[in-house]
Amino acid sequence: MACIQARGLRKSFGSTVALDGLDLTVEEGRIVGLIGPNGAGKTTALNAILGLTRYEGELNVLGHDPWSQRDRLARDVSFIADVAVLPRWLRVSQALDYVAGVHPRFDRGKAEGFLGNTEIRRTSKVGELSKGMVAQLHLALVMAIDARLLVLDEPTLGLDILYRKKFYDSLLNDFFDRTRTIVVTTHQVEEIQDVLTDLVFIDRGRLVLECSMEEFEQRYVEVMVRPGQLDGARALGPIHERHLFGRSILLFDHAEHDQVAALGELRTPSIADVFVAVMGSRPGQERGAGR
Repeated sequence: MACIQARGLRKSFGSTVALDGLDLTVEEGRIVGLIGPNGAGKTTALNAILGLTRYEGELNVLGHDPWSQRDRLARDVSFIADVAVLPRWLRVSQALDYVAGVHPRFDRGKAEGFLGNTEIRRTSKVGELSKGMVAQLHLALVMAIDARLLVLDEPTLGLDILYRKKFYDSLLNDFFDRTRTIVVTTHQVEEIQDVLTDLVFIDRGRLVLECSMEEFEQRYVEVMVRPGQLDGARALGPIHERHLFGRSILLFDHAEHDQVAALGELRTPSIADVFVAVMGSRPGQERGAGR
């Protein structure tokens, strides 16, 4: 069953086209990374999914039209934005009281458990907390809601590396259970590679790449080419070339394993490596051949 189904999704702001006929399918029970450069349309796509902006085209989220049925959709969706917006005068205990009072699926005990791993005091006001602590509080509140769809837009922005690791561990251990669906955007793609089940690249409001992580690992391979093999490696049509410590590293898409294995040392590339290669080869973009 598709949790999110978009067909021909379009959104413009004046003369700026944010979504340009985007087609996207997110199956239920998946963790999907939505990756793209700044201005690619990621946040606009999320806002459409959440019913926060009008759009053209077809969009179905959990069986609802997000714009016309936003109130019904809100019962089953949680959202964490890149900037946590909480009143500075609000005390932590009051924030817990408020969410418990307005959302029937809020688990206060779970929120308290998240906060128990932080230095946040229940008597503190939001205005007294550091940027990282505000983000931690916001994450604790939203993660404790029993939602079918969790949308994360740069969720760990402002957090140090230790808490970012704890956050993604909590995401898998305390929230995700294969009946829930998670869509996450982040520029820290190296931190989510082992979390994702599916990967989506978008650029200028259009879908560029959509695949499962299983397909990703089978489809792409990098080769650190042995001396004397570079011409032969280039003849096989790599999609990207870079250099490290005087060695050439070539990235291939759908290459024959035996052919590239004869050229040098193989490894599975990172999402960031493939992102640079795919986006760099797009029309209007500078190619990333590294030559």
